[in-house]
Amino acid sequence: MTSAEMPVTPGAISTAQITAKDTHQSDPRNLATGVYVTVHGHFYQPPRENPYLDSIERQPSAAPFHDWNERIHWECYRPNAFARILNDQGEVTGIVNNYEYMSFNIGPTLMSWLERYDLEVYQRILEADAKSCQRLQGHGNAIAQVYNHIIMPLANERDKRTQIRWGKEDFRSRFGRDPEGMWLAETAVDYATLEALVAEGIRFIVLAPSQAQRCRPFPSENDPQPEWYEVGGSQIDPTRPYRCYLKSRLSAKSSLLSSIKDKSIAETNPQSLQELPYIDIFFYDGPISRDMGFSDVVYNSHHFAGRIGSAVRGDHRQSQLISVGTDGETFGHHKKGTEKTIAYAFIKEFPSQGWTVTNFAHYLSLSSPTWEVEIKPVTAWSCAHGVDRWQEDCGCGGEGGIWHQKWRRPLRNALNWLRDQLVEVFEEYGNQLFRDPWQARDEYIQVIRDRSPANISRFLSRHQTHKLTAAEQVDALRLLEMQRHALFMFTSCGWFFEELSRPEGTQILRYAARALELAGDVAGVQLEKGFLKRLGLAPSNVDSFKHGGEVYRQLVQTAQISFKQVAAHYAISSLFNNQNSQPNPVVPTRLNAASQQPKLNTHQKRVYCYTVNEIDYQLQRMGSLTLAVGNLKLVSEITWESENLVFAVLHLGGWDFHCCIQLFTGRRDYSQLKEKLFASLQQASAAQTILAMTQIFGNETLSLQNLFAEERHRIMRLLSQETLTRLDQLYTQAYRDNYGVLMAFHRDELAVPQELQVAAEIALGYRCMTTLRSLEQDITEPQLSWNHVVELEAIATEAKHLRCRLNIPEGKQMLEQLILRLLWKLLHDANGSFATDIQCLERLINVSYELNIGISLHQSQELYFSCLQSQIVPLCLTTQANKEDIHQCLQLLKLGQKLAVDVSAILSQLK
Repeated sequence: MTSAEMPVTPGAISTAQITAKDTHQSDPRNLATGVYVTVHGHFYQPPRENPYLDSIERQPSAAPFHDWNERIHWECYRPNAFARILNDQGEVTGIVNNYEYMSFNIGPTLMSWLERYDLEVYQRILEADAKSCQRLQGHGNAIAQVYNHIIMPLANERDKRTQIRWGKEDFRSRFGRDPEGMWLAETAVDYATLEALVAEGIRFIVLAPSQAQRCRPFPSENDPQPEWYEVGGSQIDPTRPYRCYLKSRLSAKSSLLSSIKDKSIAETNPQSLQELPYIDIFFYDGPISRDMGFSDVVYNSHHFAGRIGSAVRGDHRQSQLISVGTDGETFGHHKKGTEKTIAYAFIKEFPSQGWTVTNFAHYLSLSSPTWEVEIKPVTAWSCAHGVDRWQEDCGCGGEGGIWHQKWRRPLRNALNWLRDQLVEVFEEYGNQLFRDPWQARDEYIQVIRDRSPANISRFLSRHQTHKLTAAEQVDALRLLEMQRHALFMFTSCGWFFEELSRPEGTQILRYAARALELAGDVAGVQLEKGFLKRLGLAPSNVDSFKHGGEVYRQLVQTAQISFKQVAAHYAISSLFNNQNSQPNPVVPTRLNAASQQPKLNTHQKRVYCYTVNEIDYQLQRMGSLTLAVGNLKLVSEITWESENLVFAVLHLGGWDFHCCIQLFTGRRDYSQLKEKLFASLQQASAAQTILAMTQIFGNETLSLQNLFAEERHRIMRLLSQETLTRLDQLYTQAYRDNYGVLMAFHRDELAVPQELQVAAEIALGYRCMTTLRSLEQDITEPQLSWNHVVELEAIATEAKHLRCRLNIPEGKQMLEQLILRLLWKLLHDANGSFATDIQCLERLINVSYELNIGISLHQSQELYFSCLQSQIVPLCLTTQANKEDIHQCLQLLKLGQKLAVDVSAILSQLK
């Protein structure tokens, strides 16, 4: 819809009329000329970490990925860091870092996860901002975000301030500069929020057009009382920045009050306006932004550019900004492959139109606002009822009208009550430990970013009222963690959808539970009963829960973790440590280790965010029984609280474990305990050993079910391995015995009996995995590697003849990493054998496709492309006189073809 076609509400003025009014406005500071385009991506995931473990546990709904962060990462965050430009043959002609061209904010909790999970992508994002700063006169693409996505108008003044300060400090520590703008969760805003932003030095924000109430040109000598234009129906012209003066702050300016008797005079007095605090606001183009999220416009870069072009005003103004915004996850996650579309638009389509790709801060530096805006009192982009989506049964986010949201108000009331109770605890006990408890909370982000013992000690030294004892240090950290979880329990996602018992609602209740527990640890207060009473007023749509109190009891209390559970986790896991191929047996590891975890000495291990100091450990086996007894000191890396515990764990075989935990009561008691338990084991009687454990530890026991999910699943796989290996061997034998029969069925094009086809697929999958594991071990031995590749080729041929689909997701990942390792060795290892390595690599790539297991060579493609211009092309162009080197160049370029990289131009120069 063009500006001329927009409907005009009574008493309002059309965008076209406003544009006409603006033609006489001029500003010597307006250096912008022409059309500028900004595409803003709001990248965010709710914090999903278990509040006790500081880690995200496996989420089955995200399968085949570990969790939703990981899934969206591979569908969106990484593809946007390496967005492909393809030719008509599907070959890569360029790789674009979209973050270098788009305006973006990335939630601090998501950035923390990215830093741990994929350091390469994390660095690409930081580099993109630095490059955009270089290109755009010091104004980077990244803007900050309120820390954990709370609805700012519903937060109290202190929480507003902390959210902004944490967001700023997190941004500064990552990007190395102060943020100029800040993204508000759900763009939820009111004037109190604007005041808090201005007080913290934020220059601009981005809002939806529906959040503007009225606007007007700045008063001038020619027009000292310009007319206000009502734009409450999303009619504001989004092609310019606006200045929003905080007129509610006028009363604080006594010098102005003495000379201004009527506030309306201040509104038309240019001099008084200049003395008011203000913030600049950009309004994104609503129709185009909606199309990006809900139509197919972003699937074609030419169509996307055309849609952007439809918003360009043909009114001969000096400059205009077409800004659009959407969830960053649109590009690749919600709309697969669209990261390629915007990449091509950034580097080809937009420049071909003569448009400048920019960001909000850069455009603001070139084109200062010449218009003033007033916003509606309390609004958000995703709720037509102000911010009721996060506090009332307003219908927004409902399940097609089937489910109510009557639980929203009681949930908000319960959490507000809990927040206020925790404030009392924090002030009473915090004043004893901190010079200024609230300043300590505002600066606690420095600890959240770096939990090394040295940094925590420095932080406590800066804020303590006196030299804190070890116990006081623990209480100080408990209080600050209590406040962190009190902020996290207001994360907006908990209210966004239709039902309280969804994962988002459960998650914020888990933060509330942790805050309650920490308050009890410090002050001995029992707040849970009052909290549950208030949650009981929040009706659930799910019959099995009835109300919020039951959601809390069934899904939150059952997930709470104690030191005893951590000790039991370590104890049971210790029985299997020698069978674990991972570098750390009790911490799940993926792309890269948690970079900010403190280093451990040789006597320490880590269970998530707990350091385990193994003081003593003894294990004995007797027949099918295994008994381990140990003494551990567990220390929380978050709060520094610790416990000295003794454990005994008996494995009776299979899935049967009997684990007991108690406090350490002294060396003598511990020695006697060990002696009695191992003496009972000598009788080779499970009953006698369990009886002895009961006499010493009591009746409380823990089992495999009490392990944290990651480790429980690992042990389950280990316990199943022997049985699965036997079955693989049986299927293999059945396949061999019936190979001729299988071939006969296929030769005569008859339906193969399911039992025989399954046997063939399992047998070939088992053989393939065995070969891949051997290849992984022998990858540095050329002859052995060659033999394994030949075996894989034979497996692929058999699978093709028998029409087998190999279901080996682990094998897919292994192949991808093996190819990446071989490619890196070929390109960077001067001591390698080029001829052997490249031939082995080519055949491994070929067989990876022939196995038909869905191989993805994107990372190898990225590695090759990064070396193409820096290494391969210079080599090809400077060694043309040497036939041997030319032959090597041709081989490298042919390898590029196998990786679907366009090298045709370079090949043509060599031929």
